Amino acid sequence: MREKANPSERSGSTNWVQHPWLWPFEAMRLALDISSQWYPDRPAEPMDASDEVELPWTTASSVALQLPTMRLLDFSTAVEGRPLLVCAPYALHRAKIADLAHGHSLMEALQEAGIARLYLTDWRSATPEMRYFSIDTFLSDLNVAIDTIRPPVDLAGLCQGGWLSLLYAARFPGKVRRLVLAGSPVDVSEPSYLSRMVASLPQQGFEAMVRQGHGIVSGEHMLQVWSAPFNMLDVEAALQRRLDGESEDARFLLDRFTRWNDETLDLPGTFYLEVTDWIFRKNRIATGDFVALGCKIDLAAVKLPVYLLAADKDVVVPPDQAFATMRLLGTPHAWLQCDTEPCGHLGLFVGCMALTGPWRRIARWLQSDLDEAASERARISA
Repeated sequence: MREKANPSERSGSTNWVQHPWLWPFEAMRLALDISSQWYPDRPAEPMDASDEVELPWTTASSVALQLPTMRLLDFSTAVEGRPLLVCAPYALHRAKIADLAHGHSLMEALQEAGIARLYLTDWRSATPEMRYFSIDTFLSDLNVAIDTIRPPVDLAGLCQGGWLSLLYAARFPGKVRRLVLAGSPVDVSEPSYLSRMVASLPQQGFEAMVRQGHGIVSGEHMLQVWSAPFNMLDVEAALQRRLDGESEDARFLLDRFTRWNDETLDLPGTFYLEVTDWIFRKNRIATGDFVALGCKIDLAAVKLPVYLLAADKDVVVPPDQAFATMRLLGTPHAWLQCDTEPCGHLGLFVGCMALTGPWRRIARWLQSDLDEAASERARISA
């Protein structure tokens, strides 16, 4: 068996540990060189006893709904108020990135900022029965979840949860009141490392990987191929805080961060191939060629208020790509908000400064009266 290459040697200056959402794409490239890693009958690696215990959630919640693609988690602290649904990314890791640890939990931060009705999509790991689940399958279940919450809802998409949220808002415009897109790729004509990587690889390679997994993209196998361990500097960069390596707090955060990384999700092969081809290769959402649940999506018809958040050190979704979505929307200029945080991709969701800075501003924006704000801005500019 060939010896695994050092990740840093394969990826040049890119710190892959800081950008785990690239792994489902990078893993395919690695698999072309290390095909023995992908055989489905390969014996599983032995697990430590600690790995068998699921990482607990940080913030109290209940299960509001069980669906084939997700559990809808309810983090609400009241029965009244405007509901906010956080749409987590479905790309190798659990939705616990939105609830990592005290002081580094988006759900906790939103609660403290006054969002009383709060929900999260906890996407399921794909089973063989899910291998044909498509983007439409996830949109359908998202629609059921939102009907359960009772529309209209505010919708906040994280990373790849952003393009899914935007597709939903365009497909069901009356069900979304305001939309937040945080580090979300939509128009990949503005390049990123991720979009360039996918474009440089043949789609047949992605298809071969799915066939080898019998219709499932294995998160466990990807993690075995891409075995870059986290260290204290990686965690500090993501959490946006200095940690004393010997302190109990530092060990706790490093442990939770590492365990979150180790809890991988498998992806349905059909969904994975649609994402790589339709979104990251053909750019169908931005070009107006995407059909969602039978309807062609026209982003110019999306006129609801939108808040775009980007990280200035993000190689997954650079600011130019994150903000390119603005020119595609029909949202009035007065209803568009943009914000940039000095961090990398993960820092947008777990960084202490991001959670107390832009996410607090987002919470205030969600609770504000936009009609009055827009009228005042129009009066001043007249």
